[in-house]
Amino acid sequence: MIDHAHDLASVRDATERLLTAAAKLDNASVTEPSRLPGWTRGHVLAHLARNADALVNVLEGRPMYVSGEARDADIDRDAPRPLGIHLTDVRDSAARFQEVGAAPADWSRIVQLRNGVTDSAARVPFRRWVEVELHHVDLGIGYELEDLPEEFTQREINFLADRFRGHPDVPALLIKQDDGRMIPTGAVGSVSKEQLESGHEPPLPGLTVSGRQADLLGWLAGRRDGSGLTVEGGALPGLPPL
Repeated sequence: MIDHAHDLASVRDATERLLTAAAKLDNASVTEPSRLPGWTRGHVLAHLARNADALVNVLEGRPMYVSGEARDADIDRDAPRPLGIHLTDVRDSAARFQEVGAAPADWSRIVQLRNGVTDSAARVPFRRWVEVELHHVDLGIGYELEDLPEEFTQREINFLADRFRGHPDVPALLIKQDDGRMIPTGAVGSVSKEQLESGHEPPLPGLTVSGRQADLLGWLAGRRDGSGLTVEGGALPGLPPL
């Protein structure tokens, strides 16, 4: 069961880590490239602020963004701002998200995200946690995938494996973590989680991808090329953009 209150607290802690780290930058370094192609660090910070407001919209029953074009235009508009304005915006928008998250609500309700995606309201705080943690890494200021909280890393691996499970552009494969956990994903025909947990011996996909948590998350989330992983049964498949 998703504990949205726990995730809201985790978002708050992750945001404070990011703000503390980003406060050591200066105006010039905000304009430097981030690890995301075509985005400066200012773009990343602007996106984090606007994403918090967008998720407030989601929780309050409004469209997440007016349009994809408006979302991109807002980020481009805000990216060149001085560091201090960015930090204030990220902090204030994060506080608005926390305020809405603390209000009494039916957390089992289904909410509308971007591009027709729906989810339970209870998972929205985790989605925000993903934004804060991964974009902290994207800033390229010393916070790496290895520094992410272990609970977060495992949950995001599980979430992304779920997202790619049944995807026609991802071959059936089995993710093997270095702690022994096995997670099926990919096209229809891969072994299900229920089969793995049943104690039976179902036929497993011929393709396996194994490695450390950080490297697996990096590959699944499009942050690493998979060179740190071990692949058996074929070549490492490319993954669709998130």
